Amino acid sequence: MQSNEAFLQVKCASKRLALLNDAERNGILCELADLTEAHMGDLLAANALDLARMDKADPRYDRLQLTEARLRDIAADLRKVASLPSPLGRVLKHSTLPNGLELKRVSVPFGVIGIIFEARPNVCFDCFALCLKAGSACILKGGSDAKDSCTAIVGLIHKVLQHYGLPAECALLLTSHEDTDRLLAARGQVDLIIPRGSNRLINYVRDNARVPVIETGAGVVHCYIDRAADLQKAIPIVVNAKTRRVSVCNALDCLIIHRDRLADLPAILEPLKEKGVEILQPLARPTSGRLDTSKNSPRGGEDSLSSDKVTVAISGYEALPPTGGDGEGLYGTEFLSLRMAVKVVDSLDEALEHIARYGSGHSESIVTEDPEAAQRFLNEVDAACVYWNAPTSFTDGGQFGLGAEIGISTQKLHARGPMALEEITTYKWIICGNGQTRA
Repeated sequence: MQSNEAFLQVKCASKRLALLNDAERNGILCELADLTEAHMGDLLAANALDLARMDKADPRYDRLQLTEARLRDIAADLRKVASLPSPLGRVLKHSTLPNGLELKRVSVPFGVIGIIFEARPNVCFDCFALCLKAGSACILKGGSDAKDSCTAIVGLIHKVLQHYGLPAECALLLTSHEDTDRLLAARGQVDLIIPRGSNRLINYVRDNARVPVIETGAGVVHCYIDRAADLQKAIPIVVNAKTRRVSVCNALDCLIIHRDRLADLPAILEPLKEKGVEILQPLARPTSGRLDTSKNSPRGGEDSLSSDKVTVAISGYEALPPTGGDGEGLYGTEFLSLRMAVKVVDSLDEALEHIARYGSGHSESIVTEDPEAAQRFLNEVDAACVYWNAPTSFTDGGQFGLGAEIGISTQKLHARGPMALEEITTYKWIICGNGQTRA
């Protein structure tokens, strides 16, 4: 079947979905959760085929991998979405005009939502669940790395849909690059496209789409250790932000530290070293055990972290060759691996400037006991999620109490931050009169 014809069938299927009541939608999700647990072996076997084609050193390997524990979590998430209040039919605004016209703004489905993603087969579950609960059909285009996993997952989805007398086109899986281009051009058949993945993927979708797009941009994430930071808070915050799961978009990429707190840097980095994190910093490759925070310390060298005014050496670290004093090619990088950059600053202003220059608008954090510094950071950092004394690892729809998320938007139009049920509905105005006419 040609993609354009398939898209038209998805559009027709979306009208069927919009007529379901919430109990029916919840039943579909709960049955899918049961099937997921019952067919773990089949899903893991399909996933093993995908994993066999990928180098374990690839940062995407962790995202691609399914395990029994992850599948149980997915089933729990499906049931969680089923338990959430319906986002549809909510009266968002209600008023009566002086002429007696009654106005209501009511939440309604988008219709057809296309999701383009890379090596994350769990996205099939998350996006189907949220789109179904929000009354929309979905078109899923996963990367070739996850082809076998996605095929097995969507097969389970189709089995449940068939049981409820619904067409398979309520959840369409695309597999070719040509299908991607047709999806991006499917104006009038697809209502919204959400890309999830690398900057390269997101830029391609944004630059080539004729369908409205919500960007779920890359996460270039910073944590700033202020001069007034509590070290006992800073250490677990940095470790959790960086190492909880290194391949996700809310993982820490760059630690910013005030020059006055350089003496604390070894204590902050030591637990990272134990977890295998590689520290990267311009002009230096620290390998010795010396620690020198004097303003007169020599700059550069193979065993020191350097800024314009200070040098600090950290035991046991070997970084990549120097990238240059300005950090180009290092700062502004989403590593998605056990790598992290370090930036030394002389002030909160310099930290804010660094984030403004290199951040992606995803998640940023400050560790400080100074409420004025914290408030400036919260007010001035332009990002979807801004934290005070907490790790960026909390940027997640589930952690925010939203249920599963369809992505984390880094743009400002329509949705920003974790996108869950409310963010994947739109609205329409309903106007009721009694024969009024306009002069």
